[in-house]
Amino acid sequence: MVLSLPKPDERSTARHVVIASFLGWMLDACDFFLVLFTLDNVAHGFGVSLEAVLLAPTLTLVTRPIGAFLCGRAADRYGRKPVLLATICVYSLIELLSALAPGLGVFLFLRALFGVALGGEWGVGASLMMESVPPGWRGTASGILQAGYPAGYLLASLLFLLLPVIGWRGLFVLGSCAIFSALYIWLCVPESPDWLARQKAGAGTPAGERAPGLLAVVRNNAMLCVFAVVLMSAFNFMSHGSQDLYPKVFLGLERGLPAPTITLMVVLYTLAAMAGGLCFGMLSQRIGRQYAIALAVCLVLPVLPLWTLPHSALWLGVGAVCMQFCLQGAWGVVPAYLNELSPASIRATFPGLAYQCGNLFAASTPLLQTGIARLCGVGLAPALMAVVGGGALAVLVLTLLNARRQKAESGLYEGSPFADSAEV
Repeated sequence: MVLSLPKPDERSTARHVVIASFLGWMLDACDFFLVLFTLDNVAHGFGVSLEAVLLAPTLTLVTRPIGAFLCGRAADRYGRKPVLLATICVYSLIELLSALAPGLGVFLFLRALFGVALGGEWGVGASLMMESVPPGWRGTASGILQAGYPAGYLLASLLFLLLPVIGWRGLFVLGSCAIFSALYIWLCVPESPDWLARQKAGAGTPAGERAPGLLAVVRNNAMLCVFAVVLMSAFNFMSHGSQDLYPKVFLGLERGLPAPTITLMVVLYTLAAMAGGLCFGMLSQRIGRQYAIALAVCLVLPVLPLWTLPHSALWLGVGAVCMQFCLQGAWGVVPAYLNELSPASIRATFPGLAYQCGNLFAASTPLLQTGIARLCGVGLAPALMAVVGGGALAVLVLTLLNARRQKAESGLYEGSPFADSAEV
């Protein structure tokens, strides 16, 4: 299919939408990682144990699916732009209030609320972006959006260098500056043209009417919902399995690498993750979303031994860079893939809810890996390879099965505004 080139004003609008979506996700991720970097400082500040403060990221994780559903349904009913603005303003305000929290109880309550905003931002931002950019840009835009998460990690790492100067409360104040991205969205980003067109035509879920509840959405799209949640659970097992224990526990404690070496490796493989998401996102525009994901996870499998078995910092670094390039390359296709799978009337709800439910189901990844390591009695390397490799195989099988099903049901997306994508 030959696609007409977008007009200059359409290209300008698309660029603004991509920048805004990337900023929203990057700054959201940065605020989340600031908590992880300062857990011991927060515990000292409140005079409590580290174990007590560890409840903060857990609460954030648990409430993310709630935010994905509530914000997604609001965006499907009232529009993408106002809800995206609201989520950014809310998590910026929560970050500021976290800096002012008088005690642990208030701090934990605020981090639970932060999870709602964090869970809502990704799905709403992804739907706004995918509905606003030209079809030929979707793969690249998907990779750029997903690169916001490792970019947020890097930003949090840089801000953490200011900890001796401004303290953990000062870092949270800086994190609240994300609200300025909301000003950019308000001034430069229009509402999704797809959502506006469906509102005008009376399709989907018109504003002012009650949107279908969660049970109705699941009942009407049961197999699609199950597929998406299982797929995103496998994705999250793969991602968390490669990141949560790897730097400090595996590289630091098991391999005995010094902190500066680990920091350098983390920076390098985070940059590789951003590059991988962009590369495979662009590739998906040519070969299809599912085949780009399948290729990326196929490349993960032969990298597993290089990623865990060496004792040399050099080869471990090479393995980590290759691993994150491929693994996060698969993730770079996810925003476009889930949005193109979603029924139009729930496009702000479906991708984000599937993503966050998968994230919730994969929350036990560190416990699973340490349990496998304890059972095997030979360290973390087999556990890391088992969980990440198992997740990669599950993603591969699920995406190829769905590709086969879509070929058999070639009329599945007929009439969809996303039917001109490379995936179809």
